[in-house]
Amino acid sequence: MKKIALLLFLLNVTFLFAQKDISGVVKDNSGIALPGVNIVEKGTSNGVSTDIDGTYKIKVKDGATLVFSYVGFSNMEKTATSSRIDVILSEEGGQQLKEVQIVGSRNTKRTVVNSAVPIDIISMKELTTQSGKIEINQLLQYVAPSFNANKQSGSDGADHVDPASLRGMGPDQTLVLINGKRRHQSSLVTLYGTRGRGNTGTDLNAIPASAIKRIEILRDGAAAQYGSDAIAGVINIVLNDNVDELTGSVTYGAFNTNAKGDFLPGTANTKNFRLDENGNGNSYGKNRTLDGNAVKIGANYGVAIGKKGGFANFTTEYFSKQKVFRPGYDFRKGFGEASMDSYNFTANIAIPISEKTSFYTFAGRNYRDTDAYAFTRNSGNANVVESVYPGGYTPRITSIILDNSVTAGVRTETESGWKIDISTTYGINKFHYAIKGTMNPSLLQSSPTEFDAGGHSLAQNTTNFDFSKNYDTVLEGMNLAFGAEYRTEQFIIFTGQEGSYTTYDTNGQPITNPATQSPPIDPVSGDPRPGSSQGFPGYSPANAVDKARNNLSLYTDTEFDITKSLMVSAAVRYEKYSDFGSTINGKLASRLKLTDNINLRGSVSTGFRAPSLAQSYYGLHFTNIDGSGATEILLSPNNSPVTKSFGIQKLNEETAVNASLGLTSTFGNFTATVDGYLINVKDRIVLTSYFDASSKGLGVDQVQFFANAANTKTLGLDIVLAWKKKFDTSSVSATLVGNINNMKISKVNNGALDKDIFFGVREQAFLLASAPKNKFGLNLNYSNKNFDAGLAFTHFSKVVLIDYSGEDDVYSAKTVTDLTLGYKLTKNLKLTVGSNNLFNMYPDKQDETGNTEAGGYWDAVQMGFNGAYYYARLGFNF
Repeated sequence: MKKIALLLFLLNVTFLFAQKDISGVVKDNSGIALPGVNIVEKGTSNGVSTDIDGTYKIKVKDGATLVFSYVGFSNMEKTATSSRIDVILSEEGGQQLKEVQIVGSRNTKRTVVNSAVPIDIISMKELTTQSGKIEINQLLQYVAPSFNANKQSGSDGADHVDPASLRGMGPDQTLVLINGKRRHQSSLVTLYGTRGRGNTGTDLNAIPASAIKRIEILRDGAAAQYGSDAIAGVINIVLNDNVDELTGSVTYGAFNTNAKGDFLPGTANTKNFRLDENGNGNSYGKNRTLDGNAVKIGANYGVAIGKKGGFANFTTEYFSKQKVFRPGYDFRKGFGEASMDSYNFTANIAIPISEKTSFYTFAGRNYRDTDAYAFTRNSGNANVVESVYPGGYTPRITSIILDNSVTAGVRTETESGWKIDISTTYGINKFHYAIKGTMNPSLLQSSPTEFDAGGHSLAQNTTNFDFSKNYDTVLEGMNLAFGAEYRTEQFIIFTGQEGSYTTYDTNGQPITNPATQSPPIDPVSGDPRPGSSQGFPGYSPANAVDKARNNLSLYTDTEFDITKSLMVSAAVRYEKYSDFGSTINGKLASRLKLTDNINLRGSVSTGFRAPSLAQSYYGLHFTNIDGSGATEILLSPNNSPVTKSFGIQKLNEETAVNASLGLTSTFGNFTATVDGYLINVKDRIVLTSYFDASSKGLGVDQVQFFANAANTKTLGLDIVLAWKKKFDTSSVSATLVGNINNMKISKVNNGALDKDIFFGVREQAFLLASAPKNKFGLNLNYSNKNFDAGLAFTHFSKVVLIDYSGEDDVYSAKTVTDLTLGYKLTKNLKLTVGSNNLFNMYPDKQDETGNTEAGGYWDAVQMGFNGAYYYARLGFNF
């Protein structure tokens, strides 16, 4: 008996000494780290997943086989003959995965369960071939727990660029990266009734969905790692790198215009009402049941460069959408989404130079021609010249948007294991406005009906130096990274033609001396005729801006495997801006493996966001129209003497404290992540309420400003529950994704100013509405070799806004149903048909006072106001 026991002991000792620690990094063909890759010791249940940097560590038997698997990539097997195994996964051979497409699906491994912070990995090839949503913002709206985007109407530039946010923060509090490199923001600052009013943000819709391989969403404060704008988190868009394959699709869809409700006399009942090209609302035509017709054509192709993983991948995409009309009030006869023609081209290239060195570059160009209706000018008002527009008119705000970017860099690895990445990125976004179907009323009959209104641009150049190294011999493993970033930005406002911003006197001369010159008088109302192009006034020389700044940042980021179960990471970042000073931010995060299947994770960090150049220097004189008439308003730049005279202080950076705590688990085919978070933001930059300026001699009724107006406290919870099961050639999955969010305004920073005038309840309601109370999505999916189907239910919470009359506009909670059906016609062709918002749900109709912000029966809320969308898509793969 003793001999048997001794033998067993020796066998156990031999087995233990035969165990081996294996570590490494998993990347794709372009050298981008892959988080969430599954590594399993073949023939056992022993396995781990890569973290956000693509690194892993696993203990296996000596000589064991490791299986690396990731959705959309070919599996790879490696024999454990070395203590370090780095892997490059390829999409080649992953054909069967690319063909199994599930709408709204969240793969059971898509959320990284072994990371210290919440990360979503979203496969765009699944979403774009199965979902009827054709813009990035809308795709993410229905699959990412705390991502929110709203379609706008009657909000000038925001009709053409959707404001989007993460965890209820502002559009400018989420940082966007492309292939890990900082993306430039839009030059547009959102105004009027938009979510995130007073904010700038990144235009995600400028990036073609056809060019994207996956989207990684880091739902946690990350300013200490990535710099300004990362208070809410980071969205990293990874571009396609596949080769020798032509993929694409042709999609057609349209919206149902059967909006329920009683239509008021003279309103835009979309079942029998339409505007002519000049925005006149007295043209009745054939009844229509569909509008917003959309066509999207996209194609992607790549070629291999050399024999060491080099590639050149190209994408082109065309998207055309007609206007969407919905019922509006008498002062808003053109309520609905803008029309758009969009052209995209994207390139992603990597060229090997040597065994461990490669040159890479990627670039994109987006051209958009957009057309949206402004508020109606009705008869009886001084802004209507009956001889030009009998009965009134509805001006159109059109724009040409150009968005260009290019990145170039070199990656290499030294003999000692240091990884070095040096890159530079340049991006520019330009808006150019043309106002059509309009006039300058002070010019009477001689007024043009179309004006060049000028525009704005934002350019950004970012240079990065990044260094990292993994140390296997320190503790159970350590990764050290540090680097520097230098960034320059330039914001420009360029002027429109004279008639777009000028008021003329009775002799047709620009008014330069109000004491001796006066505009024509309207014979009906008795009021003086206003100047400028109606619908959107042009930028005048007084609005012209050409401002620049630079920023230098230094960072260090470390990660320690203290034990096999405990991982701790820490980051510190220093930033110095040329226009307002310096800041230091830090982050501490940890993950503890409670069992083989359950992890506890958490983080705490400080963050900041620098005021954008637009927020610091933007100014405009505009006309605000609601049910009670027209009001002349001046949005005064922060550096203006006018702003200072009203007691508004110079803008400071926003600062934040971000904490999170979560649990993750994986049991067979079931994965769950539950993460709570607390975000305290001080000095949020928003637009103030309107100040009375009638006695100030400014030529306007009211003034408005950018200000560090409020402190907010946000408490929330993100939930992802996913299950997927395969049965021979079929698979079934169910996913529940949800967000519970509670944002409070903890302080209004009005100082000695009247709180209701500085930042009143109406503006507070807009800020709070940007953080909906909750959103839940349930996705049920089935697929086999040739057929797949998806059924999705998305529940949006109640939203409360305050209209111009001071009354609450309450939009009750709604649930939207999406359905999709797909069938492979041949090996290379697949037909998909479906509907978003299948049962044609609309927001609650508001009362008939006509005081909603947008001038229609609804405001822009989470679920949108378009109703059902029906589509068909033909996908191809050769």
